[in-house]
This record gives sequence, C-alpha cells and structure tokens, in this order.
Amino acid sequence: MLKVIFACVHNAGRSQMAAAFFNQLADPKKAQAISAGTEPGLRVHPEVQDAMQEVGIDLTGAKPQKLTEDLAKDAQLLITMGCGDKCPYVPGLRRDDWPLRDPKGLPIEEVRAIRDEIKSRVKSLLEQQRLS
Repeated sequence: MLKVIFACVHNAGRSQMAAAFFNQLADPKKAQAISAGTEPGLRVHPEVQDAMQEVGIDLTGAKPQKLTEDLAKDAQLLITMGCGDKCPYVPGLRRDDWPLRDPKGLPIEEVRAIRDEIKSRVKSLLEQQRLS
C-alpha cells in the first residue's frame, strides 16, 4: 500500500484538493493519500470547498491537520505544493514539489484552474505509479 502525503503550509487549499482527487481516483487497495500542513489553518478555504463541490467532492468535513512524524511514519512519498522555504520536509521520504499558486482569496475562475491542474497532476502521478 502506497501512502502519499500532500502537504503545504496551512493545509487549507492545494493539499486538500490533491488528497481528495488522489483518494477518488486511486485504487483504494493500492494507495491512499492524506493531506497536512506545517501551520494548519482553522478550516479549508471556502473558495476551495466551492470549486471542489462543483466536481462532486465535498470538503465541508475536511479539517486542516498538522504534519507530524507520527502521521508520516508509514508514508512513502511527500508532495509539497510550491510553498518554497516554508514547505514541509520529512526525513526519509521521497519528495516532489508541485509549484502551484495558493487559491486563498482568489476569484473562483482562478481556483478552478488550480483545481484542474491539481487533478491533472494527480492523474499523471497515478499513471506513473500504476495506481488507478
């Protein structure tokens, strides 16, 4: 079972979308994703919830959580979301970085574009890893 962590600083936008798409599209017998952040926000950004609702994914119950050693202990891959020097690091995990804009406060059209790019990247990752 491959465990992937999608992480950003506040765990309230990009990483939430990425984990939701991954868990929707991956074979649950082969892989699962979680999302976390180094400085978790209080809630998922409303504009992110709205954009994901448009594609049938409900994030109203999603809660930002802190990336801890315990959370990462059985993960194999950490994907960060373009947060530069503030991006999380977990020793021993393979790491990739997806340079994506933070959707917080952006107009819905721009959030949709970020959402669609994340979905495309998740699909590519699943194909590369043969997990869909």
